[in-house]
Amino acid sequence: MSARELFFIGWEARPAPGLRRFLLVAAVAVLLGLPLAGLVLGALAVDPAGAGFASVPGGPSLADLPQAASLRGLLLDGPVPLLHLPADAAHPRGRTLLLAGEGKTGGPFDAAAARGRLVQAEGFILRRGDIEMLVSDTPPALLEGTAPPPPVVEPLGRWRITGEICDGKCAAGGMRPGIGLGHRACATLCLDGDIPAVFVATHPVAGHAFLLLADAHGQSPLPAFRNEIGRRITLEGVVERRGDLLLFRADAP
Repeated sequence: MSARELFFIGWEARPAPGLRRFLLVAAVAVLLGLPLAGLVLGALAVDPAGAGFASVPGGPSLADLPQAASLRGLLLDGPVPLLHLPADAAHPRGRTLLLAGEGKTGGPFDAAAARGRLVQAEGFILRRGDIEMLVSDTPPALLEGTAPPPPVVEPLGRWRITGEICDGKCAAGGMRPGIGLGHRACATLCLDGDIPAVFVATHPVAGHAFLLLADAHGQSPLPAFRNEIGRRITLEGVVERRGDLLLFRADAP
């Protein structure tokens, strides 16, 4: 076989005969190998949130469909509206849920008349680790009767915590994985839409890896923390326990 049949010549209209088989095999390997590699990498990716929604402890299996939840509790002021349920065997301090709408919004929970009142709220529950969120576009219904007492605010001291600012909806399982620098744009849109901000700590704080985030005065952390969303950051501030939820009142970066 001559050199002309073995080597690529740039001005030739067709590749050399000796290269055609190699190029054909390489093209097929690329066309079939890249989709296969994508499937394998996707299957091996860390998936801590699980799929779908949950309304029962333990979360759903991958085959479960979203399940509705109807909850009676006390609607609290925040920094964002919260739903506090009475204590039970599984939640001796009570059960405190974040609230959000079905899109990138905080949902219909800002009515001042409902704050501090007993309400019936319906929607879907997202759950990941020690954080829960009720997702609904239906305003909570005011109920007659005695509201459960608000959770006792327990100061846990001043902490210096490393972690990431994220939106509570995606971090709780609305998106997979829902945290990380690649999720920054989505988290920013969610937080701009008044979805609660959470601080995802690299190491648990008093047993919690997810903390509701507020500024030093207990108000919304935006816009002061907006440029830090999705980044690894170390913040200092006061941590408070409210029911089974931790609130991180962080100093501005």
